[in-house]
Amino acid sequence: MTKLIPPFTEETARAKVQAAEDAWNSRDPERVSLAYSENSEWRNRDTFLKGREEIRAFLADKWSKELDYKLRKEYWAHTDNRIAVRFEYESRDADGNWKRSYGNEMWEFDADGLMRRRYASINDLSISENDRRL
Repeated sequence: MTKLIPPFTEETARAKVQAAEDAWNSRDPERVSLAYSENSEWRNRDTFLKGREEIRAFLADKWSKELDYKLRKEYWAHTDNRIAVRFEYESRDADGNWKRSYGNEMWEFDADGLMRRRYASINDLSISENDRRL
């Protein structure tokens, strides 16, 4: 298998997006956090994180509240060490209220293929269980 490190081709960028989707759908904070550099910077809505440990804790908290989480990521574009992604995910809260979240992510990678920056803009929409599509 081709290593998913910069410089990216369209093929390796798309594979990197699929690998991220697969990892996030595992809902395993440890597994997901290992894709980020030790000093990775994040913006997720109005939350700013620095470092793998903060990312791991954020994801553990996220998935304790966002139940039945299911995500789809879509490759948008890439350069040598950056990938742009469109995504949407659905989840419900403990009271059974469903939402769909849409957004865009800008990713920047180090030479080892670890994400050193992730900037996510996300919007949420309340949906009924019957409106789910993921």
